[in-house]
Amino acid sequence: MHNFWLALFGAIAAVWVVQSIRAIRGMLTVPYLAQTPPVADAEAPSISLIFAARDEAEKLREALASMLAQDYPRYEVIAVNDRSQDATSEIMHEFARANARLKVIDIAELPTGWLGKPHALTQGARQANGEWLVFTDADVHFAPDVLRRAARMAAERKWDHLALFSGFDLAGFWEITTITFFCVGFIFGNEPWNAANPRSGRYIGIGAFQMLRRPVYDAIGGYGALAMEVIEDMKVGKLVKRGGFRSGLGIAMDSVRLRWYSGAGNIVRGLTKNMFAAIGFSLPLAVGSIALTLLMSVAPFAGVIFANGWARAFAGIAALTALAFHAGVAWRAKVSPWYALTHPLGASLFAYIIARSAAVTLARGGIVWRGTFYRIDELRRGSV
Repeated sequence: MHNFWLALFGAIAAVWVVQSIRAIRGMLTVPYLAQTPPVADAEAPSISLIFAARDEAEKLREALASMLAQDYPRYEVIAVNDRSQDATSEIMHEFARANARLKVIDIAELPTGWLGKPHALTQGARQANGEWLVFTDADVHFAPDVLRRAARMAAERKWDHLALFSGFDLAGFWEITTITFFCVGFIFGNEPWNAANPRSGRYIGIGAFQMLRRPVYDAIGGYGALAMEVIEDMKVGKLVKRGGFRSGLGIAMDSVRLRWYSGAGNIVRGLTKNMFAAIGFSLPLAVGSIALTLLMSVAPFAGVIFANGWARAFAGIAALTALAFHAGVAWRAKVSPWYALTHPLGASLFAYIIARSAAVTLARGGIVWRGTFYRIDELRRGSV
């Protein structure tokens, strides 16, 4: 039995050390938006900034005001009201009356065969006139120079698609614990730095900000190709890479910010529709993901306490490496690096979210999103 624990913790430690080195080296190659010079007026392509909103009245005003305050010579904002029940439409039209840059589209009904967000973004793109399309969300706040710097970054690197890592406005113990662990898992699991490598199958898409050349958007089928895709933001990047176009990632930090979810309860509920979809609605993959999360991020801390000899030493190496990497993520997120100590707790919450997502989706036979129920069989068929 001792040899089993020795081999297990040795393997876990090796994975943590090797992948941490790969992740650090990879993320150091990702450019920062703030270090990219803004594009000059004469070189600035026209841009259409598009977002869809459903019942976002609480957060919409400040976000929309920041989108309309861009220091950019040729751009428009297209706001799509997706069947909202609150004051979302009224707020959009109020802003439109005061600013000619803003177009508002009101959607009253959702056609069969569509999820609400891909349908709304498709309608927005159809009305867009820009050479580039920027897709975002209704709760995202933009610094005034975001479009200038993003246009320069994409042009300099000859990217057809640019996704930007956004900053999070985090508050409270549980929210910080959950989101910082999610970021660690996302970096380790998706290797986003490899999205810019045309030889890699890795891809990236971020709902807060992704920018595509209009001909590329049309060539990949736009959001029409993602009509029944739950994680449509990531899958945009997959379609770009599959189409042979160049995709890239930048780090926006404070230039693109959002309050993703308010409190751990909303995080759990919000990710319930996403996590099972992200692993292809596969129960074996869900069980495997839960087991891997607990083995990698909880077991080493238990091993430090209960294992002996070299098994304990390897568990300690794994735990210390996990804490160090998590501390770096927390520091980048502008929260205390001491939150790294919540790593096993965050992992346990993450495992619970995966389990809950699978259980709820299978029990319902599908998901509820934006007030509409979708059967799991049609979601599986529509997955890209």
